[in-house]
Amino acid sequence: MTFSLSNDIPQVDLSHHLSSEARMRKPNPMKAIWKLTRRKPNMVSLANGDPHFSLYPIRRIEYEMASVEEADPVAAWRKAGPSAASTKLVSSTYEPCALPLQTGLQYSHGAGLPDAQRVVTELTKYYHSPPDHVCTLALGNSDGIAKCFRLLGEPGDHFLADEFSFSSITNVPLSQGIKWASVKMDDGGIIPEDLEKVLANWNPERGRRPHVLYIVPCGQNPTGSTLSLERRKQIYEISQRFDLIIIEDDPYYYLQYASLSAPTTDFSTPFAPSLLSMDLDGRVLRVDSFSKIMAPGMRLGWITSSAFFHEHLVSYTDGSTHHPHGFGQMLITELLSGPNGWQVEGFDRWVRSLRAEYHRRRALFLSLFEREVAPTGLARAAVPEAGMFVWIRVALENHPRYRADLRHVPGGNRRGPRTNCAALMDELFERCLDAGLVIMPASIFALPEDEKFADTEDPVHDRMNYLRATFAGTEEAMEQGLAILGQTLREFFANTDGPK
Repeated sequence: MTFSLSNDIPQVDLSHHLSSEARMRKPNPMKAIWKLTRRKPNMVSLANGDPHFSLYPIRRIEYEMASVEEADPVAAWRKAGPSAASTKLVSSTYEPCALPLQTGLQYSHGAGLPDAQRVVTELTKYYHSPPDHVCTLALGNSDGIAKCFRLLGEPGDHFLADEFSFSSITNVPLSQGIKWASVKMDDGGIIPEDLEKVLANWNPERGRRPHVLYIVPCGQNPTGSTLSLERRKQIYEISQRFDLIIIEDDPYYYLQYASLSAPTTDFSTPFAPSLLSMDLDGRVLRVDSFSKIMAPGMRLGWITSSAFFHEHLVSYTDGSTHHPHGFGQMLITELLSGPNGWQVEGFDRWVRSLRAEYHRRRALFLSLFEREVAPTGLARAAVPEAGMFVWIRVALENHPRYRADLRHVPGGNRRGPRTNCAALMDELFERCLDAGLVIMPASIFALPEDEKFADTEDPVHDRMNYLRATFAGTEEAMEQGLAILGQTLREFFANTDGPK
């Protein structure tokens, strides 16, 4: 059974975007037969090698979850500790529950267990109301994105992404022979005009024009930037004109904040419309996850796509990872539809309460930054509108050893960096480590460039004077870390002799 978010809107034929691998892949015939078992009730099966549930050495699982009946459930859960109000969910072989254990721990097919697929479909409809899409369960964001890359990419292709992107993801398609074409960013995220410029001026010597855009619209990792509604509309319109598929990776969607001047992000503050919610053509594949809103080790997420791409995702899953683990699927099914579960409305209270907590953490981080780092005049922090990260600009142009003439020195590369920004930032990173602080340098997030086609007017190597810090950790870590950063910057900018 497939659960669809259908409004019966005809979609554009996008089959030409499939990779050769996806076209050649055949459906798993065993899984195809499994679907037929739902043709009529009480089918007798001598087909599958499924161990009988009476032989499972487990018959009951109990989850103690936070109560969402309080006015601010996250604050109540965090402050009260072991005595906090809770609700208990049960997955059982014999007791009433939404997804019985004997079903949840059996083999399924690539879309996931039907009950679990149904609840994420309802969740997606609640927040996005996409015109005509289907949900496919995955093993968290990374698994879902990797499958989208395999579905769409050919060796020699270029995919588009923010010039600074999460390297754990952008490294994934490199082994497929896929390269990246970067799009410039500013404080508001990816710049639509630069996206259009890259596409309109694409040099055929590089191969075919990019047909896939990977994007994180809320709380982008690493920059913390969030796309405005206007930019989202522009990006979707460009994707229609240039026939792009958009992979919308949105793990921080539920962590969207009011302005820093507001004491909190009120529960009534709406979430920004997603690209999925605008998708009339079926060209958006959206990837969601429970990692940032429940627990990262759950490794459970879902892809929302057109029915066409859904079928190919299921075929790939059935021939590779197979469906996600039953334990996570049982948990979300009980949580979102079980007799004692939160239901979707309770989930909504939790995530709105959670973002209020992260609003508080963001405010604390930035107040500590103002106390420990800003007085140096050597760095400034961008205020993120979503997510968990703060993008810190280091004023390298004020460093006594900063140089902007590297192209003109004897032996200088006329197409290379103008400045020694990258070398100075490497030195600063080492000094932070020596002082006991781990903080992420921009260099590890910069998309690799083909020097032959790189932007020589404004090379990314000259714009690596940034650090990524998080406010997801403890208050003690924030206070200690920013104190170290402030002192390290003072010492680094006072040094005129180079590395020790």
